[in-house]
Amino acid sequence: IDLISKTDTRVLITGENGTGKEVVARQIYQNSPRANKPFVEVNCAAIPSELIESELFGHEKGAFTSAIKQRIGKFEQADGGTIFLDEIGDMSLSAQAKVLRCLQENVVSPVGSDKLIKINVRVIAATNKNLQDEIDKGNFREDLYHRLNVVPLHIEPLSKRLEDIPLLIDHFTQIICDTQGRPIKQFSTEAIEKLQQRRWRGNIRELRNIVERLIILCGAIITVEDVDEYCN
Repeated sequence: IDLISKTDTRVLITGENGTGKEVVARQIYQNSPRANKPFVEVNCAAIPSELIESELFGHEKGAFTSAIKQRIGKFEQADGGTIFLDEIGDMSLSAQAKVLRCLQENVVSPVGSDKLIKINVRVIAATNKNLQDEIDKGNFREDLYHRLNVVPLHIEPLSKRLEDIPLLIDHFTQIICDTQGRPIKQFSTEAIEKLQQRRWRGNIRELRNIVERLIILCGAIITVEDVDEYCN
């Protein structure tokens, strides 16, 4: 990841839901030469298809019924920095065409406008889908896939990275205790080993939730008995 961070090339991160694709994207950004510039995240799956182009590229006042004022799009907001297109496999084909043009020409055109706005943005994209399959189904543009897939980075599910669990527990414990104003709690060796035996269908997201649950419900030392009681 450190080597990828130092370059300015596009990255396509793949992996199951909850594997930490956003965390990886932020780490690449934070270690990059653009770290002092904006990091703009877009969840393509959470935006209705009829609004995705306006969200990404902005719109002019009156461009459509609810466009009561001009809006700056996410690409323009990220100018000089990094845009993270999460779940890009869920983006509409029309939006994909405009993203492709943006990547090819480094310009955006707001909805309802003929003007072209020059931008300088690094793109990191992520998806839980197999984009080759989506291409075969006609749901994803092959030319956009090749534009994005300069450096592919696949994140394995947590069940295949059990050795990472102790480090992740320490990381989440620090964040959660700091956020909640609690003294730092400790996980016993036996508790960590017990957690490493889980199947982790929810991946890192599930691990974080369980760490938070144990921190809230347990004492200063989290034991294997605590894991047995609260994590079944």
